[in-house]
Amino acid sequence: MHAPHAAFPVFYRRGAGFGYNDRLPAPEGFAAVRHGLTAGVVSRMLEVYAMSDQGCVRGNNEDYCQVEADLGLYVLADGMGGAKAGERASRLAVETVVEIVRAAIFRDSQALLHAMEEANLRVLEAGRADSSLEGMGTTLVAALENTDGLDIASVGDSRAYLLDSSGLHTVTDDQTWVNEVGRPLGLDEAALRNHPMRHVLTMAIGASGPLTVNCYSVELEPGSLVLLCSDGLHGPVEAPQLAQILEAGRGGTPLEEICGQLIEAAKAAGGPDNITVILMRKAV
Repeated sequence: MHAPHAAFPVFYRRGAGFGYNDRLPAPEGFAAVRHGLTAGVVSRMLEVYAMSDQGCVRGNNEDYCQVEADLGLYVLADGMGGAKAGERASRLAVETVVEIVRAAIFRDSQALLHAMEEANLRVLEAGRADSSLEGMGTTLVAALENTDGLDIASVGDSRAYLLDSSGLHTVTDDQTWVNEVGRPLGLDEAALRNHPMRHVLTMAIGASGPLTVNCYSVELEPGSLVLLCSDGLHGPVEAPQLAQILEAGRGGTPLEEICGQLIEAAKAAGGPDNITVILMRKAV
């Protein structure tokens, strides 16, 4: 799904101020994460840590994620396209969501939906304006804190998971051929894992045609964890292993350590794609 292209520096933003650093962690309260960088913050309600890794196969990192603790907003994208297109699409989509939510009078589920729609329009416009970016697109998943938990919106196959006292739950539905066509046709999981259409998205930010955004609301109990991740994690790492790694977080293991274990699990399974995670924990 991703094509090689050159990397560019990480940019951090708060309000009207800009800065960048491709080696040091982000300042407290916000972070953009890619190319092996990590960042940890404490939001209004959640402890949060983010980590991204190129993986074992790709020559670049087309994932992009941003943590805006002052907004209670967490956004992750997995870009696709040739040359610099995938990297450009993921960054543009994430930054658009942050911009629109920050400017919203009411920062709620409708603001998040509007931000996703605006991200789609801007990626489409950028692709039309520059022939070298034609066909670029990205998945997009975002979580916004509300009174009781999180509003979550997703496009594509980057996922949100919830781990609470009842176990691990997949919050989002993949917009993929496998999930929307293969499984309804009755194909078994073994066949789907090797099917030639297994990597095909049925919806993406920047794709032509009407956009469908899946929206969810999740209540959080004390000690519960929410994971946002690209398919570089959930593709090679099965749910039981994810649950096993995440369960330590409910026991107080530092989120940085758990994020590292998730990245290493994906790499141990071959690391065929870029791997990006945002991990959130509600205080006990």
